[in-house]
Amino acid sequence: MTSKYVPPHVNIFYCLGGITITCFLVQVATGFAMTFYYRLTVTKAFASVQYIMTEVNFGWLIRSVHRWSASMMVLMMILHVFPVYLTGGFNKRRELTWVIDVVLAVLTASFGVTGYSLPQDQIGYWAIKIVTSVPEAIPVIKSPLVELLCGSTSVRQSTLTIIYDYSREEEYLVGANMDY
Repeated sequence: MTSKYVPPHVNIFYCLGGITITCFLVQVATGFAMTFYYRLTVTKAFASVQYIMTEVNFGWLIRSVHRWSASMMVLMMILHVFPVYLTGGFNKRRELTWVIDVVLAVLTASFGVTGYSLPQDQIGYWAIKIVTSVPEAIPVIKSPLVELLCGSTSVRQSTLTIIYDYSREEEYLVGANMDY
């Protein structure tokens, strides 16, 4: 293996896309494992997360790996996109790749918002409130836009259900874009 030639321009930054994909796959696997125990109700979401952490065999490990791989995925995506931008990797013949990278970066950031919101703890509640306050600042269409995105203007069961659905749909969108 050490006798293989490695071109001099290849460095650690060439691995960041693959590391991001690995973090995504870990997210899917651990998220799927936690789905069996998570309760999608405003009153039971926090208790179900506590149950996963304390009662489920290796639940603490699964949730911790899920949480840390999410943070790692965001970091790796940022570290992947910036060098491509700085080196002009979006020039001719690679525009579509750059657009897909930017879409994946936005979806990766939205993973963080939906992931923080699902446990329905204080961090999750305020994450929802902060994210919904952005469209509320748009004149005229603020209330209908917030209701479209979150199901209501306050944090309710419909809000939690929509955020859970967003997190599931994001997995498919990211998976489809990574396939390219």
